Amino acid sequence: MQLTTQDKGVLLLCARESITSLLRGNPAPSMDFFHNYPNLELNCGAFVTLSMDDHLRGCIGYITSEDTLFETVCEAAKLAATEDPRFYPVTETELSNILIEISVLSPLQLLDDYNNIVIGRDGLMLQEPDARGVLLPQVAVEQKMNVSEFLSSLCRKAGLPANAWMKKKLNIFTFTAEVFGEQKHKELTLERRTKQH
Repeated sequence: MQLTTQDKGVLLLCARESITSLLRGNPAPSMDFFHNYPNLELNCGAFVTLSMDDHLRGCIGYITSEDTLFETVCEAAKLAATEDPRFYPVTETELSNILIEISVLSPLQLLDDYNNIVIGRDGLMLQEPDARGVLLPQVAVEQKMNVSEFLSSLCRKAGLPANAWMKKKLNIFTFTAEVFGEQKHKELTLERRTKQH
């Protein structure tokens, strides 16, 4: 999927509106208001990440989804703001200081060789009968991880020993993500306005 600048703008707007509406008790945004955006009607996974003052404030999403991308992003935004167990729920007074980032995911591919992992390109999902964990592609870049550190971090997130991936072949899947955020989108909007004037 190749999202357009307009697609990304709508998703970012609706992610914010979903959170705002939830906190204020207003109706959630509806796809009925956005026509001619066929990409937003496709089915794929997505994560919404919230940050404030350069610190994580919430992140929840879906690796796969039977809902439309529009619906998936709206739901993930609400959950990231209120249901991430690592944080207390976002308050209305925080909204103006929170930045939203969206990651739209590709289909999963089973990893057959750890050496095929590319830092910055691949996200990882570990799926075992008693353990599950997900790390988005940007995590390895932000934390300056190499492949071994990325795999160890994935195992820890899934509740396994950090070296579990060294001891046996685990069911690990890779995926890519198209990542975009409000800060960049605002800069692009500002650039367009500047050029127009």
